[in-house]
Amino acid sequence: MQTITKYLALVVLCLIVQLINAQDTIQNQNNKHKIEELKKIKETIKDEEKSFLKTEVEAINLRLENGEITNEEAEKLKKEAAQKRALNIENRMTIVTNKIELLQRNEEGYTVVNEDEIDKVGFSIGEEGSFVGLNINGKKNKPKKYDRRTSSDFVLAFGLNNAIIEGENLDDSPYKFGGSRFFEIGWAWKTRVFNNTNFLRFKYGFSFQINGLKPDDNQFFVDQGGQTVLQEFPENLKKSKLSITNLVFPMHFEFGPSKRIDRDTYYRYSTDNKFKIGIGGYGGFNIGTRQKLKYELDGERIKDKQKRGFNTTNLVYGLSGYVAFDEVALYVKYDLSPIFKDQLVDQNNISIGVRFDMD
Repeated sequence: MQTITKYLALVVLCLIVQLINAQDTIQNQNNKHKIEELKKIKETIKDEEKSFLKTEVEAINLRLENGEITNEEAEKLKKEAAQKRALNIENRMTIVTNKIELLQRNEEGYTVVNEDEIDKVGFSIGEEGSFVGLNINGKKNKPKKYDRRTSSDFVLAFGLNNAIIEGENLDDSPYKFGGSRFFEIGWAWKTRVFNNTNFLRFKYGFSFQINGLKPDDNQFFVDQGGQTVLQEFPENLKKSKLSITNLVFPMHFEFGPSKRIDRDTYYRYSTDNKFKIGIGGYGGFNIGTRQKLKYELDGERIKDKQKRGFNTTNLVYGLSGYVAFDEVALYVKYDLSPIFKDQLVDQNNISIGVRFDMD
């Protein structure tokens, strides 16, 4: 027993020694990598600051052309910008040089704090606050564009869904008003139409729309010789729902006031805390249709998912609009294309809900 214990202790000791050696090797390699990255940064500092200066000078020239400043004021601003960028180059080069010298003097296990400019790949073992993994920080200084006419938003919408049936009122719909819902998620770009005003914007993008219809009165969808109809289910349905998923490309003209924000080297228009109205439409494709049924049969719970097409229209298009304040809108959309193709009686999807455009 003592012999086994001695052997185990020897193995553990060998592992610890190897671990320490590996840690030192990794740390040395890591410091060498940091030094190389810092040297690369020194080579890019002048180009970055020159790029900033070029952008600032262009912004000053635009202000001069628009009559906002005089020639004397423009020359003074250009001189101040050049002096600032020259000092930036000098200070940044000094900071990076000091970091390189610090690492070169302390190659074994030394860490430079706040190395925000370095693209880092790190691996360490056994130290307090150590990490194992990959950390990439590739963000570089870039001057802001003086006038950015296009911005982008994340789009999220949801609410109530139903269908308008030819020759019938919406009140006579065979679908549940509260249970039939829609969901939409997508991305939209917004471009200012005119050069000197942001009152009119053109909004465009892509969205995934899921339109759900829940039949009333224990009914479900059936394909009968190319006609999609509702029939009563032989068992007591716990759930009956048809989900239609579309990929669409919405386009809207958006109207409304905005606030111009001026900075030294750029300006932007903001619609934060402003009312806006969007009018437009969408077109796209049906990418999936599924009917989901839940019921009990002989005491057993059954979940039936049917992924047949149910004759749903392949090409979808419609009208949509919204009235918004800030990022929240009341949203309405109506399919001009019928839900089911080649039917004796057409049904058109209609939705109303809330929409969030988050930039």
